[in-house]
Amino acid sequence: MNELNLDAAPHIRGRSSVSRTMLCVLLALLPAAIAGCVSFGRHSAMVLLFTTFTAVFTEALCCLVLRRPQTVTDCSAAVTGLILGMTLPPDIPITYAVIGSAAAIILFKQLFGGLGKTLVNPAAAGHLLLLVCFMKYMTVWRDPMTNAVTYETPLTEKGATYLDLLLGNTAGNIGEVCAVGLLLGGIFLCFTRIISPVTPLAFLGSFALLSFIGGYDVIAQLLSGGLLLAAFFMASDYSTTPLTASGKCVFGLGCGILTFLIRHFGGWPEGVIFAVIIMNLASPLIGRLTRTVPFGAVMPEKPAKKEKASKAAAEQNS
Repeated sequence: MNELNLDAAPHIRGRSSVSRTMLCVLLALLPAAIAGCVSFGRHSAMVLLFTTFTAVFTEALCCLVLRRPQTVTDCSAAVTGLILGMTLPPDIPITYAVIGSAAAIILFKQLFGGLGKTLVNPAAAGHLLLLVCFMKYMTVWRDPMTNAVTYETPLTEKGATYLDLLLGNTAGNIGEVCAVGLLLGGIFLCFTRIISPVTPLAFLGSFALLSFIGGYDVIAQLLSGGLLLAAFFMASDYSTTPLTASGKCVFGLGCGILTFLIRHFGGWPEGVIFAVIIMNLASPLIGRLTRTVPFGAVMPEKPAKKEKASKAAAEQNS
């Protein structure tokens, strides 16, 4: 009788891989990124190029110094750098953009062990670091229609039409102003099953419902700021969000509620980045509370229950 050799799981392999997934995310980001470069000009394109290149270079250098397997080819660093660049103002100095991109990889990715082991979304954390350190440059934008420097965006200054918000004819960050590009990219990721639609729908749905109850212009609120970019490209990150469908729903609801509260009751006009990072920190707890139990499996008892059961058994024997 011939011997049966059984290898370790998985036994069925598909075409999906980390590099293929990240390439799809990069492709989905391109419409909004290109639209931002067209609206704001050459400097914004340079910002995106430098943040992406810096993230890739820093990843390669960290793997070399830490003697880890080289992970540049999985394109995850390029995704982090591009997303970070898209959340930055179009006229931010290149030096600060490079600092934020390097910090996102070193402090918030490689320090925790690399891809799949991060605690918070590296791009969101890099943006928050730049906001804290260089607020002067992170809160100044440019109107693409008049080319004038402004401290106002559609979140704080009324007057932009829905068409302006859809096409990116408003002041704002490079990759956040073109809602059409972000929607196309998000729909592409959902259609190709790169991401689950549960989190974006819960995120946008809860925010829209609260905006409607609060009497705000729901459509303008949804199309303004970094809401769409965060919903499709940050809140759907594999390693910093829950794995179960119920956990993804809770995560999205929390992001939507926190974004609404920070936008309208906090000290910042934009609360998306804060909301995503807060929910990233709560993700392990959400995952634990919403974990599924395999059919027929018996979950291990908690220590307190074990101790109580042993005491009861001892009393019964005595």
